Amino acid sequence: MPVTQEEKKMYDAFYPGKTWLDTEGKRIQAHGGSVMYIDGTYYWYGENKEKTTGKDEIWHWGVRCYTSKDLYNWEDRGLIIPPEPENPGSSLHPSSMMDRPHIIYNKRTGKYVCWLKIMNRDGSQTETVMTADNILGPYTKVREGLRPLDMSAGDFDLAVAPGGKAYYYFERVHSETICADLTPDYTDVTVYYSTHFPHTAPPYVREATAHFYRKGKHYLVTSGTTGYLPNPSEIAVADRWVPGHMDWKYENYKKTFEQMFDPDYHGEINTEDYELDSSVDTSVADYVWLPFRFSGEMGYLDWKEEWRIEDFE
Repeated sequence: MPVTQEEKKMYDAFYPGKTWLDTEGKRIQAHGGSVMYIDGTYYWYGENKEKTTGKDEIWHWGVRCYTSKDLYNWEDRGLIIPPEPENPGSSLHPSSMMDRPHIIYNKRTGKYVCWLKIMNRDGSQTETVMTADNILGPYTKVREGLRPLDMSAGDFDLAVAPGGKAYYYFERVHSETICADLTPDYTDVTVYYSTHFPHTAPPYVREATAHFYRKGKHYLVTSGTTGYLPNPSEIAVADRWVPGHMDWKYENYKKTFEQMFDPDYHGEINTEDYELDSSVDTSVADYVWLPFRFSGEMGYLDWKEEWRIEDFE
């Protein structure tokens, strides 16, 4: 007799920071991703890091997607955007530093639109845009090497307003946050944009932008630009990118923190320990899902070893 989805259930709660397995018992590989809710099913997609072990130049192995009915137990639906290992010039080549896939649905065109951030070897950052008729693919490239507003565009999020207008929030590397209007088909930006949180340099520049809407107010959750080094964000939702990395370098991190966020320190800051490269094993990164607690309009995150959706409003 085949095993039913109900019998495959392994979890009835979230365990932040612990290894999270799918319904087949494999480590979930959906890093830097997002969750969409479509017709009663949750879709969690993100970077597939199963081959990013730090032993070679593999940064990613495409975009993988999982589905769930309860947010606890996730079924692997495979690669919705596969890598292109035979094309070294492709933004989807495994050595290409592709990050943070974001997908939105365009009701007018009936297309799912995916944007991918690409960190290029020359230090610039561009976008690859793809579309599909189904969230699970197949996806087709419509833009590659896109420089939105002729800017080097870093971490980002996409948001769709109730009326169908869409926006692209991104870090202009490394100076400010930009909110740009998307074109009606969501595959490019228009000339209209606004600027926010201007800073002269990291770590104060905001990255890892995530947008959500609650009770008539828009929120942007952002992080300081410190690479793999965590920083003291007041509100954050994150992967635990390099488990164990903090342990043996804790004293170095502590000193770097003190220097970075001390306005009176003007000396040289050691950034060597948290440079982004393919020499670290992100295939074992674990996810940190925490619930927002609101006091009035302000949101807070409290650490919980274990929590359940059913315990909240």
